Amino acid sequence: MKMPDLSFLNSVELLAGVDEVGRGPLAGPVVAAAVILDPEKSIMGLNDSKKISAKKRESISNEIKANALAWSLGRAEVEEIDEINILQASLLAMKRAVELLKISPNIVAVDGQYTPDVNYEKIAIIKGDSLVPAISAASIIAKVARDNEMIQFEDVYPGYGFSSHKGYPTKKHIEALQKLGITDIHRRSFSPVAKYIS
Repeated sequence: MKMPDLSFLNSVELLAGVDEVGRGPLAGPVVAAAVILDPEKSIMGLNDSKKISAKKRESISNEIKANALAWSLGRAEVEEIDEINILQASLLAMKRAVELLKISPNIVAVDGQYTPDVNYEKIAIIKGDSLVPAISAASIIAKVARDNEMIQFEDVYPGYGFSSHKGYPTKKHIEALQKLGITDIHRRSFSPVAKYIS
C-alpha cells in the first residue's frame, strides 16, 4: 500500500490529532482524545498506543498533557453505544473531544477512515496513529484514560478481570460472562453479551 503524502500537515499551525480507544471491548465506554501538540516541545516515543508498553504509555501520556498546547477527552457511554452503534458512538466521542479543546484547530486529523461531525477542516488518515504525531498523542492519552477507568471497574465488578483485559473479549472475560452474567457496563448490543441477557 502506497503511503499517503502527509508532508503538508507539517505546515499546519494548529493541527488537532484525534483518535478513539475501545471499539472492540464488550464492556465500558469508548474514549476519544484530541491533542494539539506544541511544535516547540518535542515528545519522544510517540507511536500507535498499542505498540507501547503500559508503563511507557503512562509516562508519555503525562508528558503530552504537560507539554501540549491543548488536549481533551471525549466519551460515549455504554447506553449510547447500544443505542446508536459502536461506529457512531466512536464518532460522537471524537466530536466531543474536539469540541472540548480550549484552542480552535486549523485542521482536525483523525485516525481511520471516518471523521466526526465538527465544524473544522478535517482529514481521515488510515494508520494515522503511526504516521501523525498528534494522532499518536491522542491515541496514547485516550488509551491511558480508558485503561485506568477499566482497572477501577475491577473493584466494582469483581471476578470479571477488567483490570487485565480492559473489557476486550478474552477467554477469561467470556468465561466470567457465562458464570456471573452481565453487568451495567456491558454492551448489550454486542452479540457475545446479548446471549447472556436473561
